[in-house]
Amino acid sequence: MTTFADAAVAHKGKMLFAYSDVSGPVQIQERLAEFMGVTKDDLPTLRAILPADMKKFASDVKAADLTVDNIGAFIDDAVGGKLSPHLKSEEPPTPNDGPVTIVVGKTFEELVRDPSKDVFVKYYAPWCGHCKKLAPIWEELAEGYASEPNLTIAKFDSTANEAEGVEVRGYPTLIFYPKGNKAGVNYDGERDLESFRKWLGDQSTVLAHKGAAHDEL
Repeated sequence: MTTFADAAVAHKGKMLFAYSDVSGPVQIQERLAEFMGVTKDDLPTLRAILPADMKKFASDVKAADLTVDNIGAFIDDAVGGKLSPHLKSEEPPTPNDGPVTIVVGKTFEELVRDPSKDVFVKYYAPWCGHCKKLAPIWEELAEGYASEPNLTIAKFDSTANEAEGVEVRGYPTLIFYPKGNKAGVNYDGERDLESFRKWLGDQSTVLAHKGAAHDEL
């Protein structure tokens, strides 16, 4: 803590310095740790956040090796755009062969931005009541398309995972990533099975091609 306090003085004005536990009598500590992707096993750790775009960064220097100088270098690199943002992620589940594909931070690029597939993602929070209500409908939707290898119905726990370029402001958030538009298309319709299926029928190139092939027969 002495080194960190000295760094706060030496680099005053570059960034606000603060420290926190991952839990405690003040609930904000737990919420901050969750937001930053810090667990008890990570402590002690040095992290930074840029409030303008909420990008987070993790120092790769062990706490015991931190100095006033390398703390300053870490801050300068974060502010100067020289560091890649730190994105939290669970470990990929094994197996992952259920009707709904589980996506985590580490597998987002591979599974969601796969250019050969249409992917419909539910971003959710485990404690969210609306998400719990949607869960069985989402499972039923996935089961209905289980025979479509190029259409994936997926879910992403946004409290434990992050993906670059994805900002979730409410739960559940539903985004469709068709083959030709991996920037994503937001779904804002009714959250029932019939509405989902109708909307996907209009949006999915996979289903459109299947329908065209069926018409030709």
